[in-house]
Amino acid sequence: MSFPLIIAEKPDQGRTLCSVFPHVKREGYIEIRPNEIFPEGAFCTWAIGHLTQLVPPEHYNPAWKQWKLETLPILPKKFKYEVTKPKYKQFQIVKKLVKDARVTNIIHAGDAGREGELIIRNILHLCGAKKPLRRLWISSLTPQSIREGFRHLLHDEDTRPLYDEAYARACADWLVGMNASRVYSLLLRQKGMRDVFSVGRVQTPTLALIVKRELEIEHFKPEPFWEVTAMFQFDDKQYEGKWVKDGESRLNDPAMAARIAAFCRQKPAEVAALKKEKKEFQPPLLFNLSSLQATANRAFQFPPKKTLDLVQSLYQKGIVSYPRSDSQYVTKGEAETFPGILEKLSAFPEYAPYFPLPKRSILQNKRYVNEKKVSDHYAIIPTEQVAAPGSLPDGEKKIYDMIVRRLIAAHYGNAVFHYTTVKTVVDSRAVFLSKGTQMEAEGWRKVIFSKEKEKGGVLPDVKQGEKGIVKDANVKEGKTQPPKRYTEGQLITLMKTAGKYIEDGELEKVMAEVEGLGTEATRAGVITILKDRKYIEVKKNQVYATDKAKVLIRAIGGKILASPEMTAKWEKRLREIGKGAAEAAAFMEQTKKLSEKIVQDAVQAAAEWDFSGLKTDGIKRPGSKYTIGKKAGKCPTCGGDIVDKGNFYGCSAYRKSGCAFTLSKSILGKKISLANARKLLAGEETSMIRGFRKNGKTFDAKLKWEDGKLRFIFAKQLGASPSFDKVTSKLVTPNSAAVIVENPAMIMAPLKTWGKKAR
Repeated sequence: MSFPLIIAEKPDQGRTLCSVFPHVKREGYIEIRPNEIFPEGAFCTWAIGHLTQLVPPEHYNPAWKQWKLETLPILPKKFKYEVTKPKYKQFQIVKKLVKDARVTNIIHAGDAGREGELIIRNILHLCGAKKPLRRLWISSLTPQSIREGFRHLLHDEDTRPLYDEAYARACADWLVGMNASRVYSLLLRQKGMRDVFSVGRVQTPTLALIVKRELEIEHFKPEPFWEVTAMFQFDDKQYEGKWVKDGESRLNDPAMAARIAAFCRQKPAEVAALKKEKKEFQPPLLFNLSSLQATANRAFQFPPKKTLDLVQSLYQKGIVSYPRSDSQYVTKGEAETFPGILEKLSAFPEYAPYFPLPKRSILQNKRYVNEKKVSDHYAIIPTEQVAAPGSLPDGEKKIYDMIVRRLIAAHYGNAVFHYTTVKTVVDSRAVFLSKGTQMEAEGWRKVIFSKEKEKGGVLPDVKQGEKGIVKDANVKEGKTQPPKRYTEGQLITLMKTAGKYIEDGELEKVMAEVEGLGTEATRAGVITILKDRKYIEVKKNQVYATDKAKVLIRAIGGKILASPEMTAKWEKRLREIGKGAAEAAAFMEQTKKLSEKIVQDAVQAAAEWDFSGLKTDGIKRPGSKYTIGKKAGKCPTCGGDIVDKGNFYGCSAYRKSGCAFTLSKSILGKKISLANARKLLAGEETSMIRGFRKNGKTFDAKLKWEDGKLRFIFAKQLGASPSFDKVTSKLVTPNSAAVIVENPAMIMAPLKTWGKKAR
């Protein structure tokens, strides 16, 4: 007898896995009826992303709760996980099913990657699971892939090293982040900056590269230059050229430029040399996550996190393959499915004009089909479960269309261009160059539209030795331009290619091997963190480093925290752990020593810190001493004053009357400012608050206090009275507010306790 418990990573994935079998929905899980694959039936439940988290420092040592230099470094002997409070209910459901006497074995069905390993195995560890474990490992959620995946489960030991890698990564990041963030925050506080300075193994080297570009722009001094252009007339043919000398066209002297132009006018000209070059451009590679994020940002200005969310949604619908892939290649097995997928896609009017395809198959094309370059997952491709683009929401439609077009383009020929360079000599003295471009074959560019214009137009057909005249010559003034700011999409590429900033050749090779800073799955999150922590601002898709960022990077200086070198060494060792070639325990001991050194180096360097030239006055943490004690409004319970208590807003009558009314400063990851707290307590709507986070998704809403409850008012509901039932999530503190969610599609789990006892 075999009755397995399947544990998926997310509710949607759990429901999709069960959709191919007869089943009955229960609270927090699904019961699968007996079928060909599960003759006795099965249970399927799920996490909600991370159900567990590393415990806070005070769990190990009460002295570590306070931020003090004398308590650093924080070095737990053994790391522990705990259940996150908002997800405790679902954890209890999972635990009950794990312990159920009917369950004989467990199928780990988390995402097929490192994080998936960590999420599910941590849950099983906290449940005290002892039952045999098998692993579902699939790259798409189509019915066929699901059935095949369950028929060919992996053994527990096949993927355990990936868990060891993810666990070591999480603990090491916690160690470095906890110690580095505290020591730099405390030391910078001594310099008058009362804010939390978050420091991380990946985020800080990334931030250092952004700050480097910011300083290059700030320190750039534009310099004028002048160029001479001439219009040539050869019988009925005309073309323009630019004066050059020793390969340089720019002049620093405007008078000299004017003399050259005057000299050339109406002078005889001769075609001294003619160079023609044919170039062929292959179709682009298939997408991995990084290239998809960079391309979507360039095309639609989508932030990388948005692109990840959209492609994740497409994956959960079963219409694209696993999104967090780092490969741009597929196996022969996948390539064999392409003709069937493409035939289905040809039925849609959006793609019909590109069929029949110039190439019926790419099975033998190693540019796309290369088993050696596919590790855990292949490239992001449409599945055989195709979707009509018009049936998808706008954002998903755009991402799906990009993925589809990449696959279609792979079946087209090269784009062919002719590049022509003409060297024209005026009066046997002045040399001018003219460049032209002409497309011979459109090839794959028919499928993927490029907004980038080819430099240079089509030049007339002139021959070497042909003679003409300079019809006119002019001087054009220009200025040198500073380096361009990074876009959000370019940040993804920057993180992936950070190895080029490493001087050590061996380390550069390592970084190339592990593909830069972070992983496909984490880079978008790192950028989001940098935005949330006010290190960067994004305006019109351009990335700006804040003064807070400049302060931190200046403080860290040339230490390894701000360079890719540490990440290179870490990633090499972590990859070895993931392959079973290195021990996680030895790695953790090295990380503890590094954490000690980080603290020591920061303390020693602090005396020499100089932040002149930076605006540090505005670096203040919301809710710091600058607002503590300020009145927010009247207490709705007792009529006393609600004041800023530091970590929350609370009633000033607490000590006298015991009034325990509190209002949290943080709701679903967003800070509630004093100004918005005042609006709430006055019965008014807050301003629009953007970026509430729930279950891995973000949303925007206003807040309003009504009838002793806090109400989320979503953008589409503004100005309208809801007519549907309200879903209430009550809070833990006795006299604190409850939350009403006006969108019935968003069933909110109970929020964290609003009230704080530490007054």
